[in-house]
Amino acid sequence: MPDEFTARYGDLLTGSYDCVDRIVLNAYFSLAHSPGGFRVWWRRWHDDSDDELDNAHLMRLAGRFSRRVRGWAAAHGVPVIDCKSGERKHLIAEEYLAAHPGTGRGVFLVLVARAPATTWDVQRNKGGAIRNLAKKKGFVNHYSFHILDPDWGHVTIKMSGHPPFGAQVILNGHEHVACRARTAGVAFEKEGNCFTEVADPEGLARVADTLSHDAATGRLGQVLDRWMYTACLCFGLDLADQERSGFRYSYSIYQVEYSRNLLFDSGAQM
Repeated sequence: MPDEFTARYGDLLTGSYDCVDRIVLNAYFSLAHSPGGFRVWWRRWHDDSDDELDNAHLMRLAGRFSRRVRGWAAAHGVPVIDCKSGERKHLIAEEYLAAHPGTGRGVFLVLVARAPATTWDVQRNKGGAIRNLAKKKGFVNHYSFHILDPDWGHVTIKMSGHPPFGAQVILNGHEHVACRARTAGVAFEKEGNCFTEVADPEGLARVADTLSHDAATGRLGQVLDRWMYTACLCFGLDLADQERSGFRYSYSIYQVEYSRNLLFDSGAQM
């Protein structure tokens, strides 16, 4: 191992630390994922009526979501970028953060792109009564809200603008460790997901271990509740509509990456 590498990282060679890396959760309102459940939810929202449950009104809701997002963003100086197919949206957000180091807490960027989502097709008979309510898949606009959270750093919530507003939440365990390390006073240097310099390796390991504790579930719940309803869903359903219709997300794990940083005595092994 080169001497300069030993000098810089020698204090890390006595061990390793484990950390949850990328975490992706699916967010869904389970009631609205069956035809009968969707009508129940709609009636709660519309004073026990489904007279306006048709394709035209569903499309208007998607248009309203877009107008509200863009209007709010313009009023608060938050960029909204329409992305083309194949663009790596997380790189756009990272480049934005690098160019704006003073970005504060909350939504700092919204990226819009088309992606598959569940939508509903309403079919009525000649008398106007609903004959069928069919679930279908379509490519629709999704809004990726990039957020700076005090406990989790860069958080992304990607939400469909069409009811029932399905979403994905993307977090990074290394970002959470970095935030907690700053709070604990553990000095470090970080490049991407890699901690390149650490003043107190044991202290950082203790911080990283907290993600394997049962309390980590509660911390995840806190960050989800902090942003889902007031920073994202509010563009489709304001808080009063959420309350009246009983809209509440459930979550399932879509992806978890587990990182184990191993440190080698030999550069060839590395």
